[in-house]
Amino acid sequence: MTISTTKKLAGITAAAGLIFALAGCGSAPETTPTSTGDAGAVVDGFLPCLISDAGGWNDKSFNESAKNGMDKAAAELDVAPLEFESTNDNDYAPNMETAVAEGCTLIVAVGFKLAAATVEAANANPDIDFAIIDDYADTDFDGTTDAPNIKPLVFNTAEAAYLGGYAAAAWSAEAGVNKVGTFGGMQIPSVAVFMDGYQLGVEKYNEDKGAAVEVFGWDVATQEGAFTGAFDANDTAKQTAQSVLDQGIDVILPVGGPIYKSAAAAIADSGKSTLMLGVDSDLAVADTSVTDVTLVSIMKAIDVAVYDATIAAAGGEFDPAPYVGTLENEGVKLSSFHDFESQLPDGLLDELAALQASIIAGDITVESDNSP
Repeated sequence: MTISTTKKLAGITAAAGLIFALAGCGSAPETTPTSTGDAGAVVDGFLPCLISDAGGWNDKSFNESAKNGMDKAAAELDVAPLEFESTNDNDYAPNMETAVAEGCTLIVAVGFKLAAATVEAANANPDIDFAIIDDYADTDFDGTTDAPNIKPLVFNTAEAAYLGGYAAAAWSAEAGVNKVGTFGGMQIPSVAVFMDGYQLGVEKYNEDKGAAVEVFGWDVATQEGAFTGAFDANDTAKQTAQSVLDQGIDVILPVGGPIYKSAAAAIADSGKSTLMLGVDSDLAVADTSVTDVTLVSIMKAIDVAVYDATIAAAGGEFDPAPYVGTLENEGVKLSSFHDFESQLPDGLLDELAALQASIIAGDITVESDNSP
């Protein structure tokens, strides 16, 4: 595996104009998608549908974000979407079959676990538009999506996670701890890509500052780390979080929807001032019960991607070409630091803005085998 980081920073002039979401003013909305289509033009019989994975609509993560995007588009289009909530993996195929039987003309599947059901339905129903989040629907791994009517909605979160890792390292170094950690749900590319970017961002901080912040729970070179094996907030997830906390870290990145709840519970039990990073949504806003322990979130604009795909399909302009979210198109970004902003190390926001500018300009390349 080759991990490369080109170290040429853009000028501070460019950085000064990029206090983006770090100061809460990025143009890609956190909860209110922005239209890129004509919400007034709806083809006859248009019926958008959404199928969750087992995390459900209230996961404060990618399922909920997808639902927000679908609901926003449907409200503007004045249509009533059908939304099927899966409670376990056995629900995916039946929910897909029901969506087809109900006459859905656009079916959006949330997550890689629905890939097989999506591919089967798409091949059997070439006149229906499909989209899938966090997966290329490439079930035979030949490098191409397995049906021409499926639009992958994927995100290069390594770029935003790089900024998150840099911020976590800065926070830990300022506290004199110099140890950060991470753990994931299932070891799949859409999870590991966060962890890759996170570690690379820590390494960048160490290089720039002559620091020695360590990362526990993931090794980008060997692609080995701490995983729960699922996305459930249960005892296994809490024990996995605790095993990372036991290394003496003061910042942890849980990657996998609801497992952040287990990390928060482990932090509370420890009685320490450990903070965590959110993923997918702005966790400090999405779940106020963890606002006081959420330093920042590494966000994916899933709501915007679903919204845009829905608007396009409604107007008869569905395009199956993959959407890849990046820092440049604001498909990924950091959230605001909220109440922690006043406690950040001096100059950190400017450093993060400069790093973002350099990634967008191509002067820093954040690479991992898990990037889409």
